[in-house]
Amino acid sequence: MKLLKSFKFKLIFKTEQSRKAAQFAGCKRYVFNQALEMQIQRSESGQKIWSYAELCRQLTDWRHDEETAFLAKAPTHPLQQGLKDLDRAFRNCFEKRSGFPRFKRKGNRDSFRYPDQKQFKIDQPNSRFYLPKLGWVRYYNSREITGTAKQITITRETDGWYVSVQTEEDRNPSPQVIENSVGIDVGVAVFATMSDGVKFNSPLDLKIVSKKIANSQRNLAKKVRGSSNWRKSVSKIQKIYKKIFNVRKDFLHKVSTTICKNHAVVIVEDLKVKNMSASAKGTIEKPGKRVKAKSGLNKAILSQGWSEFFRQLEYKLAWNGGRLIKIAPHNTSMRCANCNHVCKENRKTQSSFECIECKNLENADVNAAKNIQAAGLAVLACGENQLSISSKQEPTVMASCLA
Repeated sequence: MKLLKSFKFKLIFKTEQSRKAAQFAGCKRYVFNQALEMQIQRSESGQKIWSYAELCRQLTDWRHDEETAFLAKAPTHPLQQGLKDLDRAFRNCFEKRSGFPRFKRKGNRDSFRYPDQKQFKIDQPNSRFYLPKLGWVRYYNSREITGTAKQITITRETDGWYVSVQTEEDRNPSPQVIENSVGIDVGVAVFATMSDGVKFNSPLDLKIVSKKIANSQRNLAKKVRGSSNWRKSVSKIQKIYKKIFNVRKDFLHKVSTTICKNHAVVIVEDLKVKNMSASAKGTIEKPGKRVKAKSGLNKAILSQGWSEFFRQLEYKLAWNGGRLIKIAPHNTSMRCANCNHVCKENRKTQSSFECIECKNLENADVNAAKNIQAAGLAVLACGENQLSISSKQEPTVMASCLA
């Protein structure tokens, strides 16, 4: 198995290096937007849009043109990667995997990438990188980089510049024992409940977080847009969101790692989060009901990060030779794990489950997790097609180990 990992570190830029990095990101954004505008013009005039190779030839002309001579100050490969990103965006659009490419805006995900390992150097003992036209750059060395470095991406975030190093290494995972399985029920009140009774509670308190964001946004509304105080308020809001993101990311990585180290087969529900968090507003002719309550539920669902949690479980299990199984969520919360009786009256409250048939009394989330585990093992044994099995037969496993 070819294992691709990503190691992320915060860079310690000098003032001149920070200025150049912003300039390189701006040049890449300019190339992307100019190429997108040309492609739109060619499409509207009935001409065939250019390929990536033709766009690269156009980039060479731009670098030698007096009006766009500033592009020559930036490294060539990051600019070419901007064109490659555009070409990939058009491919995704034509294959209906995403919408039409949009113009990039300054300050929104500013980044540039060095795709060739010959273009950069990594000096881990001295905690520094060598980047073309930036020189040696120091970084906060929080963990060891394993594997062969393939490419480097420089990204600007709220609190500074970060570097992501993608590496590749060979791994032969040993087969795991199927009996070592667990079912997991995710929810809003309790983030994850396992069939063995273990529970994981999210460290994020949605009420406290929402109150902080609301207060900061009210202060922002009182400021003059574009003023110094307005920019300070925007920065404060960005830092709050950044902290929320970091807390959630840290929690998901710790929980998923703990589960994958102790279990070979993990069974979860195949939840359609997009449908679950759809708006209940309705239309003018048919207005929705309990819109405010549904809006709060949608916010709570999206704040959990279920999709990211399942993604981390999938690739971490693959590292150890395990597998992730997704089953249909139908009746998992109303079925009795003891006698399989399905009835709406079995679950009278959010936390308790009492079967009206066999009088089995149990925590509702634990009961649902046991049903999930039983359904997953049944499909695994019988080969039924009511669920999706994520087997580890792919030659390459994409992962994100953020440090």
